[in-house]
Order: sequence, then C-alpha cells, then structure tokens
Amino acid sequence: MILAGDIGGTKSNLGLFNVEDGAMVRVAHKRYASREHAGLHEIAQDFLHETAAKINAAAFGIAGPILQNRVQASNLPWIVDGAEMAKFLALPRVRLLNDLQATAYGVSVLGPNDVETISAGVPVENATRAVIAAGTGLGESILYWDGVQYVAMPSEAGHADFAPNTDQQADLWKFLKEKNEYVFQELILAGRGFQRIHEFLNPSIKHPGFDGQQIDPAAEITQLAFAGTCPVCVQTVNLWIEIYGSEAGNLALRAVARGGIYVAGGIAVKILMKIKEGRFAAAMQRRPNAGGFALKDVPVHVVLDEECPLKGAAYAAWKYS
Repeated sequence: MILAGDIGGTKSNLGLFNVEDGAMVRVAHKRYASREHAGLHEIAQDFLHETAAKINAAAFGIAGPILQNRVQASNLPWIVDGAEMAKFLALPRVRLLNDLQATAYGVSVLGPNDVETISAGVPVENATRAVIAAGTGLGESILYWDGVQYVAMPSEAGHADFAPNTDQQADLWKFLKEKNEYVFQELILAGRGFQRIHEFLNPSIKHPGFDGQQIDPAAEITQLAFAGTCPVCVQTVNLWIEIYGSEAGNLALRAVARGGIYVAGGIAVKILMKIKEGRFAAAMQRRPNAGGFALKDVPVHVVLDEECPLKGAAYAAWKYS
C-alpha cells in the first residue's frame, strides 16, 4: 500500500494507492485545509488512523525546493524532513518531491480523458516534455527520457524574473517594481496575480474581494470576466493568459519540449474556455524559430485531473523509491 500526498499552501490531499495488474488504483482519499494543521505529521497520522491502513511506501509532493530530502514549504509554515517522516511512518525511506516534480510524474499516468488538447502540434515519441502549473504559486518541471522511462526534474522557476515582451507588459513590470524589490513570475502567474493586473489596468475600480476578507479576488475577477460584466476583469484575464502562454513558450524553448507542454494547476481548469480561445497558444508561439525548432509543433495540453500531483507522488513512490 502506498501513501501519497500533494501538499500545497491552500490544501493538502492525501491518498492511498494499491498496485493491481501493473497499474495504480486509489483506494482512499482525503483533503485537508493546510493552514488548519501544524504539519504533515498531523494530517498523515489522522489519515492513517481513519483508514487503518498499513503502508509499505510513501512519497509527498510539496511546494518548495527539496534539499537533502528536506523542505521549508512555500506559502506554508511547515518544515518537512523525509528522514523524520520515514521514522514516523516506520518506513525505510520517504521520498519528498517538489510539487511540480510530482505533477510531472503524474503526467506519465494520465489517460486520454484526463487532458484537453488545445494545440495538437507534431509530437515526437520519447521527446522531452514540460509541465507548467499556476495556482497558489507558479511551478515548472521538465520530463526527460533516460532511455527507459521519463525522469522529472524539479525547479523553482516561479521565482525567476518576469520578462515582459510587449509595451503593456513592460508597463506592468514598472508598476510591480514600484511595490516590490524583485518582479518575478509568481507575482503575476498565480491566483494573487489577477488582482495585481486588475489594479495595474484600472486602480479606480475595486471589487469586494480586494479588501482581503472572505471573497477570493481571483475567483471574483474571473467570474466577472466570464459574465462580461466588468470590462477591466475581461482585460485582466486576457493579459494574464497572454503572459502565461508566453512563459509556457519560454519553458518549451528551454526544454526543447517536442513531447509537449502540459498546463496543470487549478487555475487552468477554471478558465479553460478562455485558454481555448487561442490567446494562450498565440502568445506561446509568438517568437522566432530556433534553428528549425518551431513552437507551433509543440503540443499543448491542459491537465484536467486535479489529482495529477497526488498520483504522481504515488507513482514516484512505486517506481523510483
């Protein structure tokens, strides 16, 4: 029995998986509000007590850089140590993965109904794939073929510099620079980025969620954009998608991702209709060919299965521990 976890700043998902006939089968699942708990030990203990499960492997995907199998979680006041978790769970080893590394492994077990293809491209078998995911934060990972299987590389690309490529984006960079020492991708390409873009476009228009109380401003802005009742919200979502597509193009170039770009994370699913309109793919492809490598040939898929990182952590525990 495999214990897997997808640990994020907002929510933490735990699951139990069996391997049956060469495939993973989820047998239990529970979602926790991360900040209502003191740490991973607490929710793992609750979950295992509730399920009465006996496990023989475990892995957890966690937002943050994994250093010597230990991590100070991003967007969450938790320190998770793999060696301590192994002792706590009475296992030889517990593997910790960066959350996007777990998501990338999850891509390896997705079925055809788990993705929405927004640009078919010209896929190349066993070519490098790349994963980008905006949610509470921004993460990126690269999957490379080692001759036998895909191996996922972690990254902290969400903290890399935001590189504007239009006059409007340059003005956005200046707007953000006035309030921040560094202007990095995650300032924009995360849930909090919607309000920042809205305030840049028109600071005179404010919505109830902007006061930081009960309403999520990202959900509020996207809902108003879909309803068409706030022109600034429509512009905000369009600009956010354009920047997201551009960063996906940067990732595709860095990885030479002929195997495809996989857009994961909760935001993409929620605004899928807007992403499918073409603005994302156009921004991704709007750059010169690199020695015959054309981004129009890179397939683009949106991951619909929000349990992809949970399944990826389980897969890593099964195949790579």
